[in-house]
Amino acid sequence: MIVREVNTHISIEPDRDSNKFGDQYYIVLTYGCQMNENDSERFAGQLKRLGYHSTTELEKADLIVINTCCVRESAEKKIHGKIGELKRYKALNPNIIIVIAGCMAQKEREKLLKKFSHLDIVIGTHNIHQLAELVQTVEAKREKVLAVWDQAERLAPDVPTVRKGQISAWVPIMYGCNNFCTYCIVPYVRGRERSRPLADIISEIEQLGKEGFKEITLLGQNVNSYGKDSEEGADFADLLKESDSIQSIARIRYMTSHPRDMNDKVIKVIQDSRKICEHFHLPIQAGSDKILDRMNRGYTTEYYCQLVKKIRDLIPGSSITTDIIVGFPGETDEMFQETLEFVKLIGFDAAYTFLYSQRSGTPAAQYEDQIPLAVKKARLKQLMDMQNQVSLTINKQLIHRTVEVLVEGFSKTDESKLMGRTRTNKIVIWEKGGPEKIGQLVNINVTSAQTWLLKGRLTFNDREEEN
Repeated sequence: MIVREVNTHISIEPDRDSNKFGDQYYIVLTYGCQMNENDSERFAGQLKRLGYHSTTELEKADLIVINTCCVRESAEKKIHGKIGELKRYKALNPNIIIVIAGCMAQKEREKLLKKFSHLDIVIGTHNIHQLAELVQTVEAKREKVLAVWDQAERLAPDVPTVRKGQISAWVPIMYGCNNFCTYCIVPYVRGRERSRPLADIISEIEQLGKEGFKEITLLGQNVNSYGKDSEEGADFADLLKESDSIQSIARIRYMTSHPRDMNDKVIKVIQDSRKICEHFHLPIQAGSDKILDRMNRGYTTEYYCQLVKKIRDLIPGSSITTDIIVGFPGETDEMFQETLEFVKLIGFDAAYTFLYSQRSGTPAAQYEDQIPLAVKKARLKQLMDMQNQVSLTINKQLIHRTVEVLVEGFSKTDESKLMGRTRTNKIVIWEKGGPEKIGQLVNINVTSAQTWLLKGRLTFNDREEEN
């Protein structure tokens, strides 16, 4: 097996007018977070520039990209299974190009090429901009290619992007993470923090507005750290303020915020803004100070409570959502009860809950006091049951109120209904009742509430007051 390892920092610009691949098709399968979704859009942009056409059918594809995640063991196993399934496509079409990208590629590198002989390209998280070049290399030389830098020395050059939707778009503002939470693999596979220039971000948002996008989400592993590595002097609050002034965009979101770094300046900018949504996703991860310290989160439950109070005092009606890990090493029954009590105390609009998963290469994976799977599952169910009750109670408070909704499309279960999201990121479903169109902002009067969504009816009175 010949493997060409690509270490050059020079990316070949594909021929924009090339028709070499004009009758060939690609598919990108994405696992993991929103950053991966954005990376997949950049993979698609490079392949489109090469002349490939998009397809949703694996059987039709001449090139398959699996953009991987390794944050949790369950995702890793699922991806390994999917990679194995692709072997039969290689048998049917020896010329098909199979690419493994993303965090698993960064972590496992040549191990993937050795384990799965049908792979052609393994491309790391710092090498995304090289996909077109690597595809051309495989086409020309029919050699396997490994392209995984240990760390990006600088920001990768911009590449063309094919957006997944036409209403909302991801805009990366920084890459990497410096936090090194003891359970998390991300700093090891995404590298250290690197902020994009503010002017480049604003230019991208303005272009998206010209293309008709109504909502943008600023992306980073910890958006509150934006600018700390830069000499520009602009921080995340400055970026939010600049973004809010762009006329063609209707809504601005961002993710993810680290509670430790959410400061008064950011909250004040959001309070004074017109377009920044009143949704704060602040991962607490645990309601026990001992566990938070062991996780290396850098804050206490008391600090978190004060932060939430400040947000709710300054921006009434905000939604607060969070992430919680159940069964972290050393979590006793008493510590887990602290988390349950904390969830009740804060009253989260929603919580994304996860079983702790050992990730090789992280400090927590070496802790000896791992929690049995059965205990973790029992705790997770208990937490989810409690959070579902809290979410339902909060959502019921919106019944008979009118909320602004961005129309995203048809309901997945009933095409006679439309769906969209409030500024506080709540899903709303309603019967088509008038001239509302996908991409418009409409007012919906909430008639009923469920744990994960609201139902309502369209109101034609743009100035209808909340009851």
